[in-house]
Amino acid sequence: SGPCAPDASTFASALRVLDRYGIDAPAAVQAHLRRGQRSEIGETPKPGDRAFARVENRVIVTSQDALQAAAGYFRAHGMTAAVLGDSVSGEAAGVAGMQAAMARQVALHSQPWAPPVALISGGECTVTVRGDGRGGRCSEFLLALGIALEGVPNVCALACDTDGLDGTETNAGALLTPDTLTHARRLGVDPAATLSGNDSWRLFSATGDLVVTGPTRTNVNDYRVILVLPV
Repeated sequence: SGPCAPDASTFASALRVLDRYGIDAPAAVQAHLRRGQRSEIGETPKPGDRAFARVENRVIVTSQDALQAAAGYFRAHGMTAAVLGDSVSGEAAGVAGMQAAMARQVALHSQPWAPPVALISGGECTVTVRGDGRGGRCSEFLLALGIALEGVPNVCALACDTDGLDGTETNAGALLTPDTLTHARRLGVDPAATLSGNDSWRLFSATGDLVVTGPTRTNVNDYRVILVLPV
């Protein structure tokens, strides 16, 4: 992500990480790292390298900037906008459960705000892969959110990676509406089974709710918004 920034890591340190966590990287990757460890391949430029003598790196936009812009949009359209955090992390399904609880409280009890409310968050979640399905962290978050909110009226959501690619897929993320899971079941797709198999892409692809932007050539982490609308 920083081709013009110094890299303090080495081939040897990368191999130590693989060993420490017991990661069985592809043979080609291991071979490349070992060639570098033997100095058969040059290391990346390190801090102090003269290659960076005339390089100046500036951060021109952050995740918080993006979330604040989104919040401004919703406020301009008469909604309460709450930024829950610009660096939210953790298991995608777990984060979805916590944010679903907030959305439920707003929808059913008008606490701490009465609808319409936009719950906005950024950062990057993780997914512990247990199945062999397709889908990235944003679509997994959204599917878990939908399951947790099933039966709660008038809640919609969007979760996308701002670089336009959710994990290894070609979609940026997906959309969730109150009838998304019902629609999926009518098509023979079981939401709980797809979540447990890390197959969220298949569900949102079937319902036509994938968001495809193509590469955006920028990246300020993920963008998630849950809209709680008046009944």
